[in-house]
This record gives sequence, C-alpha cells and structure tokens, in this order.
Amino acid sequence: MAIHDLASKLPPGIRRVFRRPATRGRLLNDMDEEMRLHLEMRIAELRAAGMSEPDARAEALRRFGDSDAFRAYAMRRATREARRRGTVEWLGDWVRDARFAVRQLRKNVGVTVVAILTLALGIGANTVLFSVVNGVLLDPLPYPNASRLVAIYEVAPGFNRASMSYPNFLDWQQMSRSFSSMAIYRSQDYNFRGPGPGGAGAAERLSGMMVSADFFRTLGQTPILGRDFGAGDDRPGAAPVVILGGGVWRRRFGSSPSVVGRTISLNGTPYTVIGVILPGFTFYGPQRDVYTPIGQWTDVNFRDRSAEVSTHAVGRLATGATLASARLDMDVVARNLAAAFPVADKNIGIALVPLKWDLVGDVQPFLLVLLGAAGCLLLIACVNVANLLLARALGRSREFAIRVALGAGRARLVRQLLTESLLLAAAGSTLALLLALMSTRAVRHVLPSTFPRAGDIALDGHVLLFTLAACVFAALLFGLAPALRGAGTHVQDILKESGRGSSGARHRLQQIFVAVEVALALVLLVGAGLMLRSLVALWHVDPGFTPGHAITFDISLPATSHTTSAETRARLRRLDAAMRATPGVDAVSVTLGSRPMLHDTALPFWIEGRAKPATLHDMPLTMCYLVEGGFREAMGITVKHGRFVRDQDDEHAPVVIDIDDAFARRYFPNENPIGKRINIAGFDVQAEIVGVVGHVKQWGLDTDPTSAVEAQIYYPFMQLPEKLMPLAAGGVAVVVRTRGGPDLVMTALRRAIAGVEPGDVIYGVQSLDAILANSLAPRRLTMTLLTAFAALALLLACVGLYGVISYLVSQRTHEIGIRMALGAQRAEVIRLVLGQGLRMALLGAAVGIVAALGLARLMAAELFGVTAHDPLTFAGVAVILLVVAVVACYVPARRATRVDAVVALRAE
Repeated sequence: MAIHDLASKLPPGIRRVFRRPATRGRLLNDMDEEMRLHLEMRIAELRAAGMSEPDARAEALRRFGDSDAFRAYAMRRATREARRRGTVEWLGDWVRDARFAVRQLRKNVGVTVVAILTLALGIGANTVLFSVVNGVLLDPLPYPNASRLVAIYEVAPGFNRASMSYPNFLDWQQMSRSFSSMAIYRSQDYNFRGPGPGGAGAAERLSGMMVSADFFRTLGQTPILGRDFGAGDDRPGAAPVVILGGGVWRRRFGSSPSVVGRTISLNGTPYTVIGVILPGFTFYGPQRDVYTPIGQWTDVNFRDRSAEVSTHAVGRLATGATLASARLDMDVVARNLAAAFPVADKNIGIALVPLKWDLVGDVQPFLLVLLGAAGCLLLIACVNVANLLLARALGRSREFAIRVALGAGRARLVRQLLTESLLLAAAGSTLALLLALMSTRAVRHVLPSTFPRAGDIALDGHVLLFTLAACVFAALLFGLAPALRGAGTHVQDILKESGRGSSGARHRLQQIFVAVEVALALVLLVGAGLMLRSLVALWHVDPGFTPGHAITFDISLPATSHTTSAETRARLRRLDAAMRATPGVDAVSVTLGSRPMLHDTALPFWIEGRAKPATLHDMPLTMCYLVEGGFREAMGITVKHGRFVRDQDDEHAPVVIDIDDAFARRYFPNENPIGKRINIAGFDVQAEIVGVVGHVKQWGLDTDPTSAVEAQIYYPFMQLPEKLMPLAAGGVAVVVRTRGGPDLVMTALRRAIAGVEPGDVIYGVQSLDAILANSLAPRRLTMTLLTAFAALALLLACVGLYGVISYLVSQRTHEIGIRMALGAQRAEVIRLVLGQGLRMALLGAAVGIVAALGLARLMAAELFGVTAHDPLTFAGVAVILLVVAVVACYVPARRATRVDAVVALRAE
C-alpha cells in the first residue's frame, strides 16, 4: 500500500495537522474567481430583464461597488478566520498531544516516577536556595526608596568601618550637602516591669535603641499611633519619652491604643509613651522593643569628640545626589573637621556604604556558592532524566519510524516528545514547590541567629516565577536531545533492523550525558570536601579558653543616676559571693567589656618610657577585658608568666593588668614584659604588667589572626576608674564554670541572685560551647548543604550510570550470547561491561577535576587550613567517585554474565 493511501485512511483531525495553510496568493485568486462568478450572474439576471449587454455590465458593476475595498475586507476576514482556525487547531493538537503523552507516561510508570522525583529534588533545591537569595540579596529593603539609604562610618587607622562620636555626627549634619536627613543610633537594652497579657507582668529585659530625632524620618517610617520624636525630645534635660515597637505593644499592652500617653518604667526611670512603630519594623537585626532619644543620654563620654561609644549613622541621599558625589562631599567634611580638631579628628575619614550591602554583603559569597551548587544539582537531575528519556526514545524508534512513514513530520514528533517532557517537568515542579514550602520554613530555623534578613525569606511571586522558569528550562534541557534524537529516526534503517539492538553511535549521547553527570557530581564533592576539611581544621584550633562546662550570661541591675561607685562595687561583691556559694559552681567572675566572640571593647594605650603618640588615633589599640580573680578559672585561660589579677587587686591597690602573648610578642619582643607599665588612655591610668596569659580568639577561630586589634589586656574590675564605674551600675556580664549540668546550676544561680537583688533580670544565657559553635555556624551550614547536594548528585550520577549500563547490556544481549557461546569467560564479560562504565566515569572525572579547580578558586576565601587545590581532597573525591561508579556498573555486569547463549541466539 502506498504511503499516500495510508495517509488517506488517517482520521481527519490528524490529517488537518499536516494540511498546508492557504497562502495570500491563493486567497486572492479564490476571491477574484468568486467575485467574477457573482458579477456574471448579476449580468445574466439584468439581460434577462431586457437590458443590453453594455448596460447590464455597467449596472452590475455599479451595484457591486468598490471591488478593491471588498477584496481588502474579505482578505481581513479570511485572515482572521484562518488565525482563529489555526489557534483552535493548535489548542486541539496540544490537547491531543497531552493526552497521548499522559498515556505514554502511564505505560512507563517506573521511569515516570523516577524522573518526577529526580526533577523535584533538583528544582526543589534550587527553589529553596533562590528563595533565600531573593529574600536576602535581591528584594529591596523594606523602607521607602531604600536604594537611597546609606550607612555612614568613620574610617580610623586600622579600622575600615568604625563608629563615630556624637559631636562629629552633629557636625556632619550641619556641614554635609548630599543628605536630606541623617540619623545616629546605638543599641541599648532596658529593664522593664509592667503590664502583661493578664495584668501585672514579670520583669523583662527589653531590646532597644537610642536614636536621634531624624531616625524614623530617614528610614521613611511613621508611627502608627502617636507621634515621632521631635528636636525638643532629642536634647539633654528633656522629659524622658519612648516609642514602643509593635511586638512589645502587642505582647505587653494588648495592642491597646490608649498606651500613648502612659508612663512606663525603663531601668527605674519613668518614660512617657509618645508613639508606636509599625509591628515587624526591623533595622539591623530583629525588631526592637523600645526606642528612646539618644540626645538625652548622660554618659560622660557621649559628648567627647575623641571617645568611641558604639554609635553608628544612617543617611538618606538628597534628590539629585549620588553615592559618588556624597563621598566627595563627605571627604571635604572630614578634611574640614581634621583641620578644626587636629587632636580628635586627625587621620579620620568617612566611609559611605549602601545600606543594603552593609546589611548583607558578608553573606553574598556564601549564598552564591550554595546557589551555584544547587544549579549543578539541577543540571545533574536534568541530564539524568534526559538519559532516561533518551533510552526510552531509542526503544521507541520503530514507533517513530512508522509514524514518519505514515506522514508525520519531524517537527510533529519533536513537539510530541517535548510535550511529554513538559508534563514531566510540570509534575516535578509541583512536587518541588511542596518540598520547597516545607524546606523554606526549616531553612529559616537552621540559619544562624545573626543571618541578615532571615525574616524576609519566603516563597513569594518572584520565587514562583523562578520555579516556572526552572520548569521550562528543565523541560527544554532534558527533553530536547531525546526529542531531536527520536525525531531524527532513519525510517528505512529502523524498519529493516532486526531486534539485535542498535549501533554504538546511537548510544554515544547517553555516554556523554553520564560523563557530564559524573563531572558535576565531582565538582560538588570537591566543594563539600574542602569545606569539611576546613571545618575539621577549625575545630582543632585552640580558642585560648576551655569551653566545656562554662556558661555566660548578663545581669541587668536596677540603678539610678544617683547610684554611687561604692554602692555599685558593694552590690557586685554581694552578687559575686552569692554565686560562688552556689552548689555546682567551681569558679565565677563578673566581667564587662570584651567577651570572646560576643563583645569587644578596644582601648588606646602607649607604653611608659617610649614616645607618646601625638593623638589618640595614633595610639595602638588593645582589647580590654574587665575581670575578677576567678575569671582565669571560669574561662580556662592559661597563665604563661607571672600571675593573673586577684580579688585583692581592688580600688585600694595599685593598678595592675595582665597581657596576652600576642601583646607581648608585638610590643615587647625579646624582653620580659613583667614589671613594665602601660598608660591606658581611655581610663587615664598607668598600669603595671603582672602576668602574661595565652591569647584568646576574640574575633573567631578563623578571623582572629587577621583582625585589626589582636592584642589583649585583663584589667581588674574593681579598679575601674570612678568616672567609668556608672557603666557597671546598670548591668554586668558573668562567666561561670560548673561541675554538673549547666541547666541545673543556672536554676540555682537564678535563686541565689534573686536572694541578693530581687529586681535583677538575667538574660542572654549561653554556654561557651554554644558560642564557639555559633562562630562556625555559617561554615557548618555551607558544609552541610554542600554535602547534601553532593550526596544527591553522587546518587543521581550513579543511578544514571547504572541505567545506561543496564540499557546497553540489554541491547547487547545477542552479542554477549555469541561471545559466551564462543568461549568467553564470565570474568571477561564483567571486565567488558565494567570497562565501558569506567571509561564514562573517568572521562567525567577528568572534566570534573578541571571544573572543580575553578570552583575552588571561588571558594578560597571560605577555606581555612586547606588550600583551594588540596591534592588530598581532589584525589580522595576522585577515588570515592570511581569506587561508587564500579559498584554501579557491577550489578548490570553480573547480570550480563547470566545470559544464556542458547536462549539469546534462539531469540534472534
């Protein structure tokens, strides 16, 4: 039967697919012919009525009208009708393709399920990571015109971004021309005892900020109740006022509008509530509970131009100003201040950083590495599914050949196979969204507490669009190659083929796919291996203290402006005695200032007997720990020379300090520092060095050696100068070493402290083990996610390798049967199959090592204790990958040895 005879027996719906649309020329010819017939019929009617031929033709033409206009109108109608029919036919064709695709997918349930799960893992991982990247890096900050907000820092010698003094900030406001508004802020927590959800509530430590009057206006925020701070509130002696955060307003005041005008007690001082800020408002961290005017702060150092009191600034660029022009403007301001105040502002610059990048800049490399890893996983998933579909397409070669013989065009076959791919991708994406919805919530909980903008991570419209794009990308990526290969069927060759299988050339694309999978898996394994080795190296770094069985916490002490230094010392001694007497406590120390990996306080100094620097900014800096005699035992610090400060080093004894070995190496090389004296500028005292202790990792296990301030001193708490003792009146920190479980001891400590100072609030309880672990949290998270991605990639690569080898073995059953009939041993058959699989794995490993070298260079900044081209990691990963590849190939190889030669030849 001829092919056109076969085609004529096809259903009309299928024949319409292959019908060629009418061309413009054919449409015009048809219309001309139809108009000619109508004209001749009208002429015949008029002649029958008695008119002559010329009169009848003239009358017919007159009645017919403008033929050109009619032709244009008819052409437009025909075109619209053709388009409508084309659209309807296209939709109908697509529906038929989709139904046929569903039937095909249902026929191969195993392949369909594996493909959907594989795509769900790949697309789901990318969706979760993109939701993090979108929420942290891509979404604008939640402030109006956030792109015009700038973080402003002083640039001091040794510090790229330092806090500024309040007098300098006031001058910046007056002298700058590039900002429409500028504000200063400082973190400040408060003791609060007031109403709770059910009436009187327990004492609570509220997180807060002291801010200047323009703070909320700069950020584009307006209180939802009451009013904002005014210039009259932000000055010394003004009536204490407070703006409540939305969270504490709901939690402690039941969202009552009548809270405005009420008086609440913060640190024992009555404050009048003048407003409530929007719930959910955040700025550098979680939402705060209270905001107070910074201009009312009475600390003696606050208005000292040379003092550093942890204040920072934010500004909004004026209309027409750019970041570059603002930097030039502030450079002029810095030079003018240096000329006006040569002692305080010499060598002090001003740095401007876009607020968004100041918030998230540190996590950008971390997120991009993870997003790249997730992208590799998606590529592996797509390649794996492409391999499955390619194997199925090769198995359907005879079906495609018959369809082509019946008149199906190659484009029609490609469309059909792409429809199947799109349905698979849609099903995988739907499952991926469900997985991502659950995983995104989990990711928010496992992120470190200091991770910026963690609350903005969500599956929003941008993430859904990304998932849709990933679905289409995946469908094209894994569907195009099988579709083109299936549509590229040579009809005569396929129809003449017997069941012996197909040539090696038809499997080359599958082998390339497997090599790509292996290469991508090796890249991820190398990344995970390097991060794992970095983490292991960090865990072996000596932090300089013993974290086990040690805890630290803060105590907020009720105090007033009238509390004297003697009263503060007496209260601290009572607290200290009560805590030391607590069962389970081995050592305890009240402390202030620096605490490893929690707080830092740097002080300028100069060494007695050496030239005094001209200004404070020319002096070297040292970390300062205010401690008691029990601090060494509580922290587990090693004394190397001399002695540690004792309880006898009180306000009546000569001032002494301990220094760490980093201080000794830098400032007293090749000499004994014991007995030397240093002048501490911030304290205005001279102290004698009585001991040298081991260095404590103040900034982190990996970043401490590169920090601007590495030297450390230990200063007796009770010798704190009178002018600074008010800093301890409102609260201190405590370090405790316990014998038993920290939780049980902490309960006893709370009772002991409450017995001495009933109004104290204990907060911020952490074990030193947890502090150490938190310092490694970003690296640990990176390593965990990379390891998970690498494990999935390795699994998918092995599944792909196993699938291809199994398929090739099934296609070569006849060949293997002949080999075994001719005397081939089982070991030779196993070697043949393993060799084919290992060639693909080795090719992929070679390509993967080259690609991994590039990845390692991008990760170099995240590594510690291991080079980016660590040969042990690369060799170990390659060996692991090849061993797994051998295991994946061994099962189909063993199955090949069980081929019965007689059965294989009889089947032929």
